[in-house]
Amino acid sequence: MAVTPEIPQTITVHLGRPNTPAANVTVPFTDYIKNVASNEIYPTWPESAIRANILAQITFALNRVYTEYYRSRGYDFDITDNTSIDQRYVYGGEVYDNISRIADEIFNNYIVRTGSVEPLYAQFCDGYTTFCNGLSQWGTVTLANQGLTPIQILRYYYGDNISIVYNAPVGGNTESYPGVALRRGSFGDDVLTIKRELNRIAKNYPAIPTVNTATGVYDLETENAVKTFQQIFNLDPDGIVGKATWYKIKQIYAGVKRLSEITSEGLELSEVEKRYTRELQIGDRGVDVEALQYYLAFLGYFYPELPPIPITGYFGELTRDAVFTFQNNYGLPVTGVVDANVFFQIEQAYRDAVRDLPASYQTAIGEPYPGRFIIEGDRGESVRIIQRYLNVVAQSNPSIPTVTVDGIFGPATRRAVIALQRSLGFEQNGAVGPAEWAELVIRGNFLN
Repeated sequence: MAVTPEIPQTITVHLGRPNTPAANVTVPFTDYIKNVASNEIYPTWPESAIRANILAQITFALNRVYTEYYRSRGYDFDITDNTSIDQRYVYGGEVYDNISRIADEIFNNYIVRTGSVEPLYAQFCDGYTTFCNGLSQWGTVTLANQGLTPIQILRYYYGDNISIVYNAPVGGNTESYPGVALRRGSFGDDVLTIKRELNRIAKNYPAIPTVNTATGVYDLETENAVKTFQQIFNLDPDGIVGKATWYKIKQIYAGVKRLSEITSEGLELSEVEKRYTRELQIGDRGVDVEALQYYLAFLGYFYPELPPIPITGYFGELTRDAVFTFQNNYGLPVTGVVDANVFFQIEQAYRDAVRDLPASYQTAIGEPYPGRFIIEGDRGESVRIIQRYLNVVAQSNPSIPTVTVDGIFGPATRRAVIALQRSLGFEQNGAVGPAEWAELVIRGNFLN
């Protein structure tokens, strides 16, 4: 889920009930709304009634897309044409001119409940042969004839605590699954999303242990919570959030929050905000920049065309030039800006380079980062490297406790890592990512 919904460029409609064989058609979202409106209401109705109905239809469709109502259940479409569960769509059906004009004007407006960010489940019925708790289509005509505006009509049916989001951005309609399985050592906003959603699910399924959402690190407690979730919902309890587990979490989360009901619990902005993912560009500072520079500096030892850059945490002209070169060599748009896709490509190139290194090979930059966050509970050579460098750095920084170099990432090593992070001004999550790794290796080699 995005922080705030985008209007999809296209929507995929199943021409039948969800579990019956039927064709799927992918059409522009605006064309879909025009078709639905032309088949649900009459073009001769008062304009206020038409606008209120189209806003409800837009919002209903966006709710299906935003909550991934069908995709989280394993279907490959966003909505159906079945009026008992969705709204009427007639493939190739006639579209009325005045409805088309209004839809073009308001297609990127939708209804939200005050304090929530997701599109309202804007249930409606005709109000003549069928009745429901939502909007009455024929009732909107009566209200419009009484002089009510579209928002007044909508509030009459959905309550006074609704408002309209105007001119929402238009984006792609992509699945929320990040494309790479999340597991112990993963890091970022996708991990944070899973943590938040598991904690809300745990209120209804208390066997699932709650997890710490202060950081975006996929740690041991997150792995255990995922395993319990998988056991409850008959998934392979491997503690890894692959596509099946991701969408099962989405489905159960939407269910306990009632996101596909008119009485939705709602999503606050704090529940879906992105904390880590952002574009990096010239002038930026911070741990994300330092990680980017580490990857590019390491790759520079294998690709001479990449200019050497220092690891400073500041995105200056040297870093921008290195990004230019990387983007050009990998067929990416040469912008000098590092968005989530560019960062992923750089990180993947780094991992490929590390994978191809001889076991005993070391470069001037020191031991290569293993490509995942190292956290409490881990064992092995990477942990020994961390412990060894922690002890070296501790010689000149008494705030960092020394640790036993045993290859076991236990509570003592975690405390030392947090002390290092505190001294560097990093997020104190107790996990060693690329920025911490670079600091340890560079400072450790210098002090040695």
